Amino acid sequence: METKVVIIPGNGAGDVHCANWYGWAHKTLNKSNITCLLENMPDPVTAKESVWIPFMRDKLNCDEHTVIIGHSSGAEAAMRYAETNTVKGLILVSACVTDLGDDLEKASGYYNRPWEWDHIKSNTKFIVQFGSTDDPFIPWSEQQQVAGGLASDLQQFDDRGHFQNSHFPELINVVKKHIN
Repeated sequence: METKVVIIPGNGAGDVHCANWYGWAHKTLNKSNITCLLENMPDPVTAKESVWIPFMRDKLNCDEHTVIIGHSSGAEAAMRYAETNTVKGLILVSACVTDLGDDLEKASGYYNRPWEWDHIKSNTKFIVQFGSTDDPFIPWSEQQQVAGGLASDLQQFDDRGHFQNSHFPELINVVKKHIN
């Protein structure tokens, strides 16, 4: 079966096709004959795990042929999804491990229990992580904790902030590397 890519955005992004690099990556991958799905998520502000995980499973059909690209809250959703579901791979952008003291993040439900790193690793063929030391929202130490727990291929930057730019060519290169 053909591999597909699903982009899970960060919370509060509005129309995801116009936010950050999401729409650009969606178009770029589909033009490269790589099936890529990008949908506005239900509960887009709080990004509740109890809403997003079933949406990923039932509406986006994330399965063992899916590469999930998760950004920020979407990265946490991708990791929690892979704790109990097999996927081809994860590409995590600006991932963290705690709610960082933010009430909205706490309400999402992703941070109320330990991360099951071994389950995530055993349910994926690869994990690549993009992080930037100058991220204004996610401390570098949090990103390093994700990399340590998952033994991910961490792509470190010092000038990308929270990866809210409109283009992300390194992401496309990683997708192509793991799909071809």
